[in-house]
Amino acid sequence: MTDSPPDQSPAAARNVDRLLAIMARLRDPVSGCPWDVQQNFATIAPYTIEEAYEVADAIEQNDMAALKDELGDLLLQVVFHARMAEEAGHFGFAEVAAAIGDKMVSRHPHVFADHEAATAEDVKVTWEARKQAERVAKAGAGGETLSALDGVTAALPALLRAEKLQKRAARVGFDWPEVGQVFDKLAEELAEIREVIDQGGDPDRLEDEVGDLLFVVANLARHLEVDPESALRRANAKFERRFRAIEARLAAAGDKAEAQSLEALEELWQAAKRAERRG
Repeated sequence: MTDSPPDQSPAAARNVDRLLAIMARLRDPVSGCPWDVQQNFATIAPYTIEEAYEVADAIEQNDMAALKDELGDLLLQVVFHARMAEEAGHFGFAEVAAAIGDKMVSRHPHVFADHEAATAEDVKVTWEARKQAERVAKAGAGGETLSALDGVTAALPALLRAEKLQKRAARVGFDWPEVGQVFDKLAEELAEIREVIDQGGDPDRLEDEVGDLLFVVANLARHLEVDPESALRRANAKFERRFRAIEARLAAAGDKAEAQSLEALEELWQAAKRAERRG
């Protein structure tokens, strides 16, 4: 059993070095690209997030050609951030790669050391234990109080972050033991929204109560072992597919959606649903 992963291929190393050199040239303040030179961590961060979602979309579509391209775009984001950090004297791409390599070796003792892990669940337990040890060490070094919620970044999509916060709380016993109790909470949150509406529909209170409802929906998905982010993406895709089918059917008849009554659109919607089921 080896204690370190094998070296990357010469071709991979050459291609990474070439990409790093391209980024250095783009960021050159004299001969580089004016747009690239003007960027900073904050202005590039939205592109990084967007590229990660495009990777997820390529996977969802099972489009391997697109996945290759999108992974390249995402890699460029890593190189871009690392280059800016290097220019500022913080760290470079080599340190980024070294840090993640060390982390992967540390969190896989069943591969790179003599720890035993026979199942994927065993691996998950070990992974979480190592992460927790890292958080404890980091909190101790900074004199901070450790929380079960540490490490759940605020930059995550809200639905995904809700799920992660709930999982962390559940580890220390703050969770409903039965899914039926989550349904009860859903009914309670819906009733509170109706109450706000009956009292005049204060916008701030409505936002607060709808947020509570969505938080409980994320909890329900977790109890049912459904990924809420994937479930919502699937629902979005389904809605888009069916609505486009309505538009196509109306266009074929020389008509438009905005010229239809709600009842007519609902009838077309049901027809689109039936067509999907037959398909």
